Amino acid sequence: MANVNLAIIYYSSTGTNYKMAKWAEEAAKEAGAEVRVLKVPELAPQEAIESNPAWKAHVEATKDVPTVTHNDLEWADAIIFSVPTRFGNVPSQLKQFLDTTGGLWFQGKLANKVVSAMASASNAHGGQEQTILQLYTTMYHWGAIVVAPGYTDPSIFAAGGNPYGTSVTVDQNGNMIEDAEAAVKHQAKRTVQVAQWVKAGLAQ
Repeated sequence: MANVNLAIIYYSSTGTNYKMAKWAEEAAKEAGAEVRVLKVPELAPQEAIESNPAWKAHVEATKDVPTVTHNDLEWADAIIFSVPTRFGNVPSQLKQFLDTTGGLWFQGKLANKVVSAMASASNAHGGQEQTILQLYTTMYHWGAIVVAPGYTDPSIFAAGGNPYGTSVTVDQNGNMIEDAEAAVKHQAKRTVQVAQWVKAGLAQ
């Protein structure tokens, strides 16, 4: 099968989506992919970060994680996004980055990327599904190929049963309520598998 380049692009203020990104990285590497875990640029003012100890600690802990660039998008055959919800939409940090991709889109360099997405919120109906769907709307404009997990593995039910992408609820102590690790790993392997099919097909 064709070797797949996978970019896992995340935004995380206190670490949930970073943890999900790392689970996805582990599974994707097991599936044979070349993986880059990348964070989007932080837009929040330093004083806001400093005012939240968990946020400050996570920023410091991930200071060496590379920041995503347009070159990473060109390199990638597949992309997995992992983000918290913000009022049922993607965080402004990710939206700002996506809004800079018009040049690549115009040149057709984002077409046929295989993409999938994951999300988190602090309550069970906090907009996780809507956030993933909002992100997929942008992907449709790219001409990307969206790979949703659907109900293709029992692990999806243990993680709350979101067919659009793995999503989690985070309690006040920053812990995920759902048992989501297996679902994240299944989604990552599924994304890599479909990207292998697409890449092999495009090469013919």
